[in-house]
Amino acid sequence: MTRIAVICGTGMTELVNDYKTVKNSASSELKVQTEWGDVPISVVEMKGNSIFILDRHHPKSGNRTPPHMIEHRANVSAISACNPDIVLSINSVGTMREDFPPGEIGISADIIDLTQIPWTFHDEDVYHSDRTKIFSSKAVDCCFNVLDKYQNRVICDLIVAQCVGPQFETPTEIDVLVKLGADVVGMTLGPEQRLISEIDIPHVALACSSNWAAGRTPGNPNAEIDHNEVDLMASSMRNVVMSCINSLIDAY
Repeated sequence: MTRIAVICGTGMTELVNDYKTVKNSASSELKVQTEWGDVPISVVEMKGNSIFILDRHHPKSGNRTPPHMIEHRANVSAISACNPDIVLSINSVGTMREDFPPGEIGISADIIDLTQIPWTFHDEDVYHSDRTKIFSSKAVDCCFNVLDKYQNRVICDLIVAQCVGPQFETPTEIDVLVKLGADVVGMTLGPEQRLISEIDIPHVALACSSNWAAGRTPGNPNAEIDHNEVDLMASSMRNVVMSCINSLIDAY
């Protein structure tokens, strides 16, 4: 039976409730204690399989944690404690590609993270995890086959630029990221992947195109970005995301 860990955020707050409506599923809540704080995880049991769903923005004092304040070590440590067969990151991203408009889901292939913020479980002794190939080919193929049923095209070679937030980027910053080779921009995948590379668990990341990046809206480069609209757009993709999760369960 498969154990899959799902790390999600913007637009995916109702994912657990979606699974509660699935026939013969059962859900529970657990709190995992880590060196960096307690982490709440929702557990969905379905046909003998376990889905561990972690909201990366889980509140510490009533409010959702902004991206620059997320303790990624706590989150990834908690996920690791669930002993998953595969970790799926679901990331809301701003798109710079005209062939990847808001409303579509792609698959991340690599990351450009120049934030210079160290994220590691190894502060006391030298450890260098290999990140030559950061995502599982098996999981990528599995997600591709699902997305191919829902979309006219599936982009599976997305380069994700890691930014800190919490502000959205400026048009000039986006131009620079494009020149560096980025296709989309987000605020959470970089730290998550660095830490997952240290725990040596297969990883795959879905990029949910939720908005045009600053200055990239076709026909209206001055269009503003509204987080509520971004959240609604990401939320509209939950059913497809669930199909990817279910397919990964079958594959592992």
